Amino acid sequence: MGWVRRLLGDPLPDDFPGSLASGENALAAAEVAYGGHLVVTELGLWLPEGRRVGWHLVSKAVWREGILTVVEAEEIGAAGAAVLLADREPARFALPRPGKLPVMVRQRVDGSIRGRHRHELTGGGVWFVQRKIPGRDGSVLQARPDRGVSVETVSAIAREAAEKLARPEA
Repeated sequence: MGWVRRLLGDPLPDDFPGSLASGENALAAAEVAYGGHLVVTELGLWLPEGRRVGWHLVSKAVWREGILTVVEAEEIGAAGAAVLLADREPARFALPRPGKLPVMVRQRVDGSIRGRHRHELTGGGVWFVQRKIPGRDGSVLQARPDRGVSVETVSAIAREAAEKLARPEA
């Protein structure tokens, strides 16, 4: 069956360890130098271990000198309708034959962003980002504070900002 997929243009590797959702399609794939593959779909970036990171949780992706560096965010709480995020450590993937994967990652990450604003606070700042969540209608307000910035302060600001976005002034 693998050769039929390749003949018809499906880039999903034969040894892909994940399980695509109904209607989810592999758009690009690239072999990672130390094993496994990265796979781009409409819903996110599949990592070599078979775990998908939704586009709305990719804080940053940088392609440089054959290495794709991905910073994944994790949800650490809620502030009303807003979501509080914290960045994980960057993951680096050496791609000997990247093909179109790095370009597609950039397009998908940028395409998930509806708006962004940086707000400086004592001891650092916070990014407020409105993002589309793949496979869902609407968008969500995310707040990602710098390390060391009070999560309680950010939470209060994010809650108020989400309320204002939900009830736009006429």
